Amino acid sequence: MHEREMIVFDHVTYYYGSSLQPALQDVTLRIPRGEFASIIGPNGGGKSTFIKLLLGLLKPQSGAVKLFGDQPEKTRYRVGYAPQQARVDFRFPISVLDVTLAGRFGVGGQRHNALRFRTSRRDKEIAMSSLEKMGVARLARKSFGDLSGGERQRTLIARALCSEPELLVLDEPTNNIDPLSVEKFYQLLETLRDDVSILMASHDLGVVSNLVDSVVCVNRVARFHPTSEFNGDLVRELYHSDVRLVRHDHRCSEAGHEHRSDVD
Repeated sequence: MHEREMIVFDHVTYYYGSSLQPALQDVTLRIPRGEFASIIGPNGGGKSTFIKLLLGLLKPQSGAVKLFGDQPEKTRYRVGYAPQQARVDFRFPISVLDVTLAGRFGVGGQRHNALRFRTSRRDKEIAMSSLEKMGVARLARKSFGDLSGGERQRTLIARALCSEPELLVLDEPTNNIDPLSVEKFYQLLETLRDDVSILMASHDLGVVSNLVDSVVCVNRVARFHPTSEFNGDLVRELYHSDVRLVRHDHRCSEAGHEHRSDVD
């Protein structure tokens, strides 16, 4: 495998249970290191399945998935993962710092007994640095459940960064974030791209036009495209309908977005 290839899907097909319709069918693609890529596609199109296969949480019925040149279950320790907020129990009494420190568990591929895991001074320094990168270090002692949607998402990404990953995987990171915070959130992501590859599942087509390098279009099949190929025809093929694209551009005026255009 070429040393720049970070993610490889080779004729991958996956079925859930006894379903006659595959969630993903004959997917072949390669994503190089250093990419900031967005996974886009309609609900039920297979975005979450793609991520689970990538992380080794699911195994394909046919084909093979490689992550950093090996089986995902052997190399996923090199990935930082931030799940959708809907999958997090906000009632659990835990501080922002402790949530972030959880990202140190199993660092370096080592297996730890969760009941015996102890954090070191170095672990806490890395956790605080990760919170600082996401702009929420001041909230370290605050209860995670008391945060706003945007603060929670930044904390979850800080937890992912705490493992010092080579790849950051974000699952619908702007869900439950108010619109005024979305622009600042994307600006924060842009500051990370020099240090880590990023793969972000998103419904926000506007981010594709301005922020990411490439897109993975998923609707049962999956195709990898550079952003330069992203146009109205591609979107119509993916969603089987016309979809309006609104650009997210952090160079817009404070009064609001000045750049709006249809996908074509």
